[in-house]
Amino acid sequence: MFSIFLIIHLLTGIICLVSGLFAMFFKKKKGKHTLAGEIYHCSYVIVFVTAIVMSILHWETSQYLFYIALFSYGLALLGYLAAKKKWKNWLGSHIGGLAGSYIGIVTATLVVNVHRIPVLNELPQLLFWFLPTIIGTPIIFIVGKKYSAPNI
Repeated sequence: MFSIFLIIHLLTGIICLVSGLFAMFFKKKKGKHTLAGEIYHCSYVIVFVTAIVMSILHWETSQYLFYIALFSYGLALLGYLAAKKKWKNWLGSHIGGLAGSYIGIVTATLVVNVHRIPVLNELPQLLFWFLPTIIGTPIIFIVGKKYSAPNI
C-alpha cells in the first residue's frame, strides 16, 4: 500500500517541479502560463494527499512531511484561489502563494533526498531545510515588485 502512494507521490512531485518551472518562466498571461499552473496545482493536490497518507502510515519517521505538506499546499491553494477569485490585491497572493509552495516542494525534495547526493550529503542537513527559502524569498519579492508596477 505504502509503495503505491510513494510511486504516485514521486511521479506527481516531478510533474510539480517541472510544471512549476514552466509556469514561472512562461509569459504571465492566459495560455501556456495558465496551463502549466493548472498542471502544477492538480499535481500538487495529489502530492499533498499522498504526503499526508504516507506520513500517517509512517508517523514515527515521517511526521515532518505531514506538516510540510499542510503548509506548502496551503500556500499553493492560496495562490491558486487568488488567481481564480481575483480578490483585492490578488496578484501578490498569487505570486507569493505559488512561489512559496514551490519553495516547500523543493525543500521537501532536498530534505528527503540529500543524503543520496554525493558532495551535498557531506553538508549539514539543516542547511537544506533553509536554503530554498533563503534563495526563494528574495526572488518572490523581486517578482512581486515587477508585477505590482502601475503599468500592469
